[in-house]
Amino acid sequence: MERNIPMTNKIGIDAGGSLLKIAYEEKGKFHVKTYGNDESKNLIQWLTMLNPDATLYITGGKSTSIKEQVMQKCVYIEEFDAVTKGARFLVKRENPSFQDDFILVSLGTGTSIFHVKEEESYRLLGSGIGGGTLMGLGSLLTGRGNYQHLINLAEKGSSQKSDLLVRDIYAPNEPPIPGELTAANFGKAHFNMQARVEDHVAALIRLIGETVISLASQAAKITGVEKIVFVGSTLNGNKPLKEVLSGFQGMMQYEPIFLEKGSYAGAIGTLI
Repeated sequence: MERNIPMTNKIGIDAGGSLLKIAYEEKGKFHVKTYGNDESKNLIQWLTMLNPDATLYITGGKSTSIKEQVMQKCVYIEEFDAVTKGARFLVKRENPSFQDDFILVSLGTGTSIFHVKEEESYRLLGSGIGGGTLMGLGSLLTGRGNYQHLINLAEKGSSQKSDLLVRDIYAPNEPPIPGELTAANFGKAHFNMQARVEDHVAALIRLIGETVISLASQAAKITGVEKIVFVGSTLNGNKPLKEVLSGFQGMMQYEPIFLEKGSYAGAIGTLI
């Protein structure tokens, strides 16, 4: 049993497609916590223990399910409003002098991309490529649906053994564009028998990262914004994905920013 938990009157919950993210403030500091969607009963018990009289500020696609299970008062906050407010708050907390507009990429089960200004924000576009893709295809590739296991495999693999690169197509001639660019994601997977499962998982993360940064960079170019802020639970401990998202600065004009508590932008945003 957890003890000495500070009392709080407001608790933010981002009930997403895969995870339940919680945030609450105590003495100016945000505390955060995560449960899987299959742990909702544990969440309900914890919320009651924290403060049975607290008001819950809920966002996300599974909000209704949580609301039906709790006894506390619930206030629904629109999801896109919550994540953009939370991201803006976290950006300024980590860099108080930050005043610029930015492109926000929210990498959850899917991906949403926003133009965030000082007083308002707009959702520009989105994609079904995201954390759900990683878990779904990763499970098909490995037979296991464990997030950390997939990341560990990707760190040991080489996507170049599964992806078809531009230089592979033009060899032995010099390609007209950088040869290390991906010509076809998984383009070698059907004939390179030397590729291991680790290589295919690394290729999967590259597919996700390349798709997301391509969309985000287009949004940045259209809006004239250079800073791209990335949030979402798909980035948790995911060094291979962060490397892909940061790896095109030599070809595209953007500055990637990863927030320390970016996974909880939605939950924190409900409280602001």
